[in-house]
Amino acid sequence: MPHHSPGAARRVLRRVDWYIVALFGVIGLAALAPANGAAADGVSFTARLAVGLLFFLYGARLSPQAALDGVRHWRLHLPVLALTFVAFPVAGLAVGLLPPGLLSPELAAGVLFLTVLPSTVQSAIAFTSMARGNVAAAICAASFSTVLGVVLTPLLAVTLLRRTGAGPGDVPITPSQLTDIAVQLLLPFLAGQALRRWIADWLGRHRALTTLCDRGSILLVVYSAFSHGMTAGIWHRIPPFRLLLLAGVCALLLALALSAAHGTARLIGLSRADRITAVFCGSNKSLASGLPMATVLFPPDRIGITVLPLMLYHTLQLVLCAYLARRRPAPSTAPPTEPPSPTPAPTGQHEPGIPGTTR
Repeated sequence: MPHHSPGAARRVLRRVDWYIVALFGVIGLAALAPANGAAADGVSFTARLAVGLLFFLYGARLSPQAALDGVRHWRLHLPVLALTFVAFPVAGLAVGLLPPGLLSPELAAGVLFLTVLPSTVQSAIAFTSMARGNVAAAICAASFSTVLGVVLTPLLAVTLLRRTGAGPGDVPITPSQLTDIAVQLLLPFLAGQALRRWIADWLGRHRALTTLCDRGSILLVVYSAFSHGMTAGIWHRIPPFRLLLLAGVCALLLALALSAAHGTARLIGLSRADRITAVFCGSNKSLASGLPMATVLFPPDRIGITVLPLMLYHTLQLVLCAYLARRRPAPSTAPPTEPPSPTPAPTGQHEPGIPGTTR
């Protein structure tokens, strides 16, 4: 019989993304014990408070200088932003052309919502570091995308859902939603920016607490969303073949995004390190930003089914991007004509604690 050493078991456990395990665990909890009645109202209210705290922490931790630095490297950031906020939404509109018998209007709205989300922050930086890319540029690109996404994502979602009819007919897309977005997302973000000079150092010293707030907020939003879905009975309306089709659509979107990011980066002559950054920042979508925004844009009984494409895409991007990052050759194996990365390898070594998971 083969002998499995404790060291091998530990290596396997280290490869497990426990946050993804927790996400699916929360979904299972919502399926077995969904919140309903007064409990559901309490969970929804707490989730809204958690979303405000989440965006406050985003603002407090994001250096304005990092966002300004992102503008300077426009040859990298322009194609990343164009892919994130132009090419992706066009693909989402194309998915909406599928017959309703293949993809329901709710799922089509979820795919369209997925395509207008900003890039990730934490996992994009982690994957770039693993693949020996330009970590400093990844920090700027992901941060810049997140800042723009606070404003662009809700506006794009509201505009496209209204004009295409991709969402359910009774989704309340009204001017009051913009007020909700400002109060729940934008104002906490700006408050965090305003207080950053006094609390940024404290947050830096208590990374475990901020990570707990980040992940705990998302888990709470997932439980609330899927509880509403269970009590409303929407999952009974999704046949298995439709779930498989949705997974195929998400996989196709991810493959096209990876190819487009890599091809565009090569076309405009970016260095190897910057091409790696463009691939991971341009193809990833933020679960951490998407779930809170969905609670503002969609009614409670539709959130669960609407965020399902985002959950599937997020899982696929973690698995595939982790594989791609690990198989990238070291810089020393690059062709001799390739210009060296403007960011030396030791820069990536300053990011050892960044887990490749959440955003």
